[in-house]
Amino acid sequence: MFKTNCTILSNFIFLGFAHYPKVEIIIFMLCLLMYLITLLGNIILISISILDTHLHTPMYFFLSNLSFLDIWYTSSALTPMLVNFVSGRNTISFSGCAVQMYFSLAMGSTECVLLSMMAYDRYVAICNPLRYPIIMNRRVCAHISAGSWVTGCLTALVETISVLQLSLCGNNIINHFTCEILAVLKLVCVDTSMVEFLMLVISILLLPMPMLLICISYGFILSNILRISSVDGRSKAFSTCAAHLTVVVLFYGTALSMYLKPSAVDSQEIDKFMALLYVVLTPMLNPIIYSLRNKEVKMAVKRLMIRNSFCALLFPVANNLDQH
Repeated sequence: MFKTNCTILSNFIFLGFAHYPKVEIIIFMLCLLMYLITLLGNIILISISILDTHLHTPMYFFLSNLSFLDIWYTSSALTPMLVNFVSGRNTISFSGCAVQMYFSLAMGSTECVLLSMMAYDRYVAICNPLRYPIIMNRRVCAHISAGSWVTGCLTALVETISVLQLSLCGNNIINHFTCEILAVLKLVCVDTSMVEFLMLVISILLLPMPMLLICISYGFILSNILRISSVDGRSKAFSTCAAHLTVVVLFYGTALSMYLKPSAVDSQEIDKFMALLYVVLTPMLNPIIYSLRNKEVKMAVKRLMIRNSFCALLFPVANNLDQH
């Protein structure tokens, strides 16, 4: 448990959006709606990717990973906030705070790596289509996915342990709606320079570097698109790339502004609203932009609906034959 000079803290109190009582109910309703949309969209995408054999490709393998990750990411940060708002209790135990901090960091860090690997996958598919099945085979995809998860989980474990072993000053009020690591770090009364340096190194590895890889990949992709002679094909490719880059910029932009901003800039209220963007908005947009607007997914949905309708018609006929 967090140790102080006099006592041992066993729980924390979330301040949340108590400074904005008039908009707190609006924030709750919006977060609840967006959370339900996130769950529905990502569950549908995972189900379609598993049930339809036409989607058993590297792209939809990574998208299923992203959807599964987003469900855990949003749930770990948002579910306690929604429950606390309904129950009227804004407290969390030490162990609950530790678990929430770890899962939020692990899922966020994994997504940083996974998004860059997905950009590389699109680069190979568009710029080297003939070699794509060889380069992105099942073994490579499995290694990339496992590497992303291991990297995210290990870095999160290092960050969580480094913060939880520090001593607090007796203040157990977290000025946030979740056990966000920077908000908890503000309660520490000892020197945090080593922890902050460690977090800076990890943030550089997980934010600017993957984003640089994404920019390079999409740079080659756009260069290849410009060579397309068909106007319709070029506009479609530009539209897809623009949608993907919108999500990337939104996710990495908010994360960069949170974790790599100058130490002189400190606005906890702005940080809370920025956190809502990458905790709630980005996971909701991912299945919509990456997949649910694609023709392949729409065709997969139609095939599944036709298959289910056929089965529904076939079973009553089979039952009638058995009865006769």
